[in-house]
Amino acid sequence: MSQILRKGQKVTAEASRLECAILELLGSGGQGEVYRAEWGGRQVALKWYLPGCATLRQRALLEALIRKGPPTSRFLWPRELASAPGVPGFGYIMALREARFRGIADLMRRRIDPTFRALATAGFWLAHSFLHLHSEGFCYRDISFGNIFFDPCSGEIAIGDNDNVTVNGDRESGILGTPRFMAPEVVRGDALPNTETDLFSLAVLLFYLFLVHHPLEGRRELAIHSFDLPAMTKLYGAEPVFIFDPRNRSNEPVPGYHDNALLYWPIYPRFLRDLFTRSFTEGLRSVQARVREGEWRAAMIRLRDSILYCRACGAENFYDGDALRANGGQPGACWSCGARIQLPFRLRVGRATVMLNHDTRLYPHHVDEQTPNDFSRPVAEVAVHPEHPDVWGLRNLDDVKWSLCQAADPTPVEVLPGRTLRLAAGVRINFGKVEGEVRL
Repeated sequence: MSQILRKGQKVTAEASRLECAILELLGSGGQGEVYRAEWGGRQVALKWYLPGCATLRQRALLEALIRKGPPTSRFLWPRELASAPGVPGFGYIMALREARFRGIADLMRRRIDPTFRALATAGFWLAHSFLHLHSEGFCYRDISFGNIFFDPCSGEIAIGDNDNVTVNGDRESGILGTPRFMAPEVVRGDALPNTETDLFSLAVLLFYLFLVHHPLEGRRELAIHSFDLPAMTKLYGAEPVFIFDPRNRSNEPVPGYHDNALLYWPIYPRFLRDLFTRSFTEGLRSVQARVREGEWRAAMIRLRDSILYCRACGAENFYDGDALRANGGQPGACWSCGARIQLPFRLRVGRATVMLNHDTRLYPHHVDEQTPNDFSRPVAEVAVHPEHPDVWGLRNLDDVKWSLCQAADPTPVEVLPGRTLRLAAGVRINFGKVEGEVRL
């Protein structure tokens, strides 16, 4: 198929009347083609619809999305409609996805190897972004591999294909979703996409992100000889069974076929596994039982705070209070090398427990639960003494002073901005709005 637009061709942004010059074709799909273009002195992306998709309804939906604006900056949201003389249909201009963002398909193919911290950060921003989208009355409809991108180094995300976003409850759009991501009721034909089915798709996406596997593809999948529509409907819609369902082992993962799931599942702390279990047991049958965006968001912050390093091999592991109590207070072995885990100092602050590793940073939400999450502005960081590596401290990066006291000397001591306090078990730190205690 020949391109709709040529290199160097110009289209006009309808609101600003600025010309947009085509630079190259980036890709094509069922709805149209996406180009790299130059607009107003900067590079942007331009999606141009195929004639059959350039409907009046699609135009009206885009106009409504442009007027509303993006729920968060993570969405590559439509900015302006565009048209060109002699070219059928229309398109729209959006931000260009930066090269650092990679698709989750790259994770599945092992083209990237992000840290657990980056994955937890990506999970947080996904939950945060869809929480804001849903709270504004929108339904995404098609959460899947093709629309979500993340930076494997930082965990920042970018969400594309927002022209399919509709008002929740809209029954006229023809987008049902992507196979393997659609909620069971959509697969069966019992419901159309809505915010509740978005929650199921989000849970599938997160499961892929952390376990590099689908939550419903286990022993039953291997028994399917012809993976046709009736088979897919049965597996994902009519008779779905979670591969780690504690009460139904008929679809458990099989060694040699589902090794990613078998490897990663026991690595994660119980609170995360419990959320996935709820999502794909009760959540398969009841939309009310599905894990909400806020729950995922809180779990991702807790997961970040739970990371600790194996002193033998350096691999990231997780602090799991439930497992620690069940094991008589003894930490388990490193999932990577098998060495016994040695716990670092940890800070109990508010309702959170934060592992104090050599690279740990505290953020505004740690010291003030009413503060929005912002991982770009640390308020404290662990500092290792340059001459005595066994001496660790916590440096005040905030603009307010702290006070601390120790069990041996209850007299408060001020810790001014820029100063560092020495970490020791029993030290209590007043951060201003919340108090924390260092434990070992």
